[in-house]
Amino acid sequence: MTVFKKIIDGEIPCNKIYEDEYILAFHDINPHAKVHAVVIPKPTHLKRIQDAQLKDVELLGHLMCKIPEIAKILGIDKDGYRIITNNGDHAGQEVPHIHFHILGGEPLGKLRG
Repeated sequence: MTVFKKIIDGEIPCNKIYEDEYILAFHDINPHAKVHAVVIPKPTHLKRIQDAQLKDVELLGHLMCKIPEIAKILGIDKDGYRIITNNGDHAGQEVPHIHFHILGGEPLGKLRG
């Protein structure tokens, strides 16, 4: 059982930002920006992007469409924010449960590439 599953189940508390029947968003406990939120789907079958199938389109679409609403709740929707997902060991994924980071509240600099 992952730490995210424990958060979903209420076994580990979180500083909740948004929740509905499909997703949960909360403040990251180790922030990498002035504002740093994590958004996770409640179903736990998606470990990485490549686990997504056509049956997951509605869930992942819902998650992506809610990110702007979460950014608005956080007060970072006007100046911009970064959305990051780490996919696999080489990308730094620490929890095997697909999730997205929302970072903002300050200039983040340009990414290479």
